[in-house]
Amino acid sequence: MNIITSKDNEIIKLVRKLREKKYRDIENSYIIEGIKMLKEAIEENAFIKQIIICDDCEKSDNIPKELMYEIAKYECLYVTNKIFKYISEVQTPQGVLAIIEKNNKNNDINYDEDIILALDDIQDPGNLGTILRTADSVGLTQILVSKGTADPYNPKVVRSSMGAIYRVKVIECDNLLETLKEAKKNKFKILATSLENSTSVYDIKYNKKVIVIGNEANGVEEKILNFADEKIKIPMLGRTESLNAAVATGVILYEYVRQKIKSK
Repeated sequence: MNIITSKDNEIIKLVRKLREKKYRDIENSYIIEGIKMLKEAIEENAFIKQIIICDDCEKSDNIPKELMYEIAKYECLYVTNKIFKYISEVQTPQGVLAIIEKNNKNNDINYDEDIILALDDIQDPGNLGTILRTADSVGLTQILVSKGTADPYNPKVVRSSMGAIYRVKVIECDNLLETLKEAKKNKFKILATSLENSTSVYDIKYNKKVIVIGNEANGVEEKILNFADEKIKIPMLGRTESLNAAVATGVILYEYVRQKIKSK
C-alpha cells in the first residue's frame, strides 16, 4: 500500500483547493470529513470520487471495521498523519475525508410538492446548514437559493446540514425573482417574510406556496416583496422584533407540518 507523504501530491493539492468556492465550482465537487458524514454519504449513494484516509488512524481502529469494508469499495488514498492534518479543516480529525460530486445535474424544480422553500441572500453558512437540516426534517427534497446566498457546499454548511446536503437538492438560481415568476406560472403563490403589513404564519394555508426567507440583516429584497402574493410574519409576544433566519424557517416549516398532520 502506497502512503502519501508529500504535500505536492495532486490529490492533496486538489483537497486544499476545494476549500475555496471557485475551485468547488470548477471541479463540481466538495469535501466532507468525519466518520458520520462519510457513512451517510455511502448510505445515501452520494457520488464519492475519492476517499482519503489517515494511515495512523486506520491502524488505531479509529474507523469502525464495518465502515472500512464499505470504504474499500471506493478509490482510496492513504496519507500520513502529518498530511491529513494539513488537509483537514477540523481541530480533532477522525482520519477520513472524501471528495464528493455535487448533486446538481438536474436543476429542474419539482412542482408536485406542497411547499417550496426559497432563500434570498442568506449569508451565514451555519444558518444555511441548519435550514437544510430543517427542510430535510419536514420532508422537503429541494430548496431554492439566490445567487447571493452562501455557498451550500461550504464546509461549515455541509457539517451543520448533518447529512441533509445529500438528500435535499439545492437549486442555485441566477435570478431568484425570475424563478419565482416561473413558480407562479405553475400555480404556486409566493409568500415573503416581512415585519410590516404582514399576515401571521399561523393564518396561512400551506398548499402550493413558495416561502421566501430573507437576508439576515436586510430581509427579503424589495422587488421580491413587491412581487409576493402575501407577506407573512411570526407573531412575537416579547420585545424581540425578529428571529434568527434559521429559527424563523423552522417555525414556519413546522406550522406546515402541524397543518399536514391535522389534515390526515
